[in-house]
Amino acid sequence: MEGRAGDHVHRDPLIDARTAIERCALLATCSEEPDRLTRPFATDAMRRAHGLVSGWMREAGMTVTRDNVGNLRGRLEGDGRATLLLGSHLDSVRDAGRYDGPLGIVVAIAAVQRLHDAGRHMPYGIEVIAFADEEGLRFGSTYLGSRAVAGSFDLADLERTDTAGVTMAEAIRAFGGDPDGIGEDRWRGGDLLGYCEVHIEQGPVLEAMGLPLGVVTAIAGQDRFVVSFTGEAGHAGTVPMNGRHDALVVAAMYVIAVEHEARTTPGLVATVGNIVVPGGAANVIPGRVDLTLDVRHPDDATRLQASQGLIGYAHALASDRGIAVDVRPVGENAAVSCAPRLRDLLARAVRDSDREVLEVASGAGHDGVVMSQLCDVGMLFVRCKGGVSHNPAESVEVDDVAAAIAALERFLELLA
Repeated sequence: MEGRAGDHVHRDPLIDARTAIERCALLATCSEEPDRLTRPFATDAMRRAHGLVSGWMREAGMTVTRDNVGNLRGRLEGDGRATLLLGSHLDSVRDAGRYDGPLGIVVAIAAVQRLHDAGRHMPYGIEVIAFADEEGLRFGSTYLGSRAVAGSFDLADLERTDTAGVTMAEAIRAFGGDPDGIGEDRWRGGDLLGYCEVHIEQGPVLEAMGLPLGVVTAIAGQDRFVVSFTGEAGHAGTVPMNGRHDALVVAAMYVIAVEHEARTTPGLVATVGNIVVPGGAANVIPGRVDLTLDVRHPDDATRLQASQGLIGYAHALASDRGIAVDVRPVGENAAVSCAPRLRDLLARAVRDSDREVLEVASGAGHDGVVMSQLCDVGMLFVRCKGGVSHNPAESVEVDDVAAAIAALERFLELLA
């Protein structure tokens, strides 16, 4: 039964879970497109989302600020000087689901709300951060929000332009931020106990095991490349098959090789996610193909060995077929191990809810990758239906969200 502050201490987490899911649905209406969820960095859709989240943060007793890059930050003061950071990202991919990112924010707010309503003062401060950009949809540069907080923001990114020709610096100003002040967004609030994020699993492991929650052990390292094969364009009807230098055939062989490498290397995932044939036409032998290569593994040595092998194979394949190849690295993130101290406390929090503890690695990148430059990180996964993510079909169960809220609240108590 709801009433005065303090009356909520024994409230069923299912009540808060239903509220969290309703809030994710409300946030899904904050979109740049009327028929699907698309919420890029520093847009009107993000501004509307900030209006909702800032209200929820204030209801939970937090003071709310927005920094120069556009992160929304809610703080609950504690009795000590150290701070625990919670949060996730508020931006989305195009045609997104409603839980990737926002669920971690509303679960964090729910856990803080329960402490606030119970009148509990923790011996440390809690800051919930709704990161401005993790996905990189608008400017193609990921982790803008967490990089600002961690102090690793690349000021050269401010010159990046979106599809409308707007620079990142202009977008930040239009959103109410100050691109010249992003250096001030770096954490300056004293000692940190760590950063903890709740996130949908984005994979099928928890569902296969019949478990609502998973404690993350590590976030996989990642390599990204653009591979360009250049052969010779020609007429599809006049050039004999034995005289062709078809770049697309070589690219197709390479895609199969990438899949084979990943299927035969335990724990490795590798993806060719985009293929472009410049000037392609039905009656023209492809003279050039550009493709992306994404390689991930929780062990950096294994990832680097696989990446080097795949790059070497691209050169060997191109040479054998008499065409040229260029491989351009476009990004690398080392694997991030979650801090044993935070992992152990999260596992204990799950066990204290009479649930089995399953440790899992994350194949997807998260803001924790960048936040690990600043402090210890921990992550808690929530089961999602079919492991589906980056898709409108993202779905979670109320009971699983309730379990996440209860576990996070218990984690906050144990950390004290």
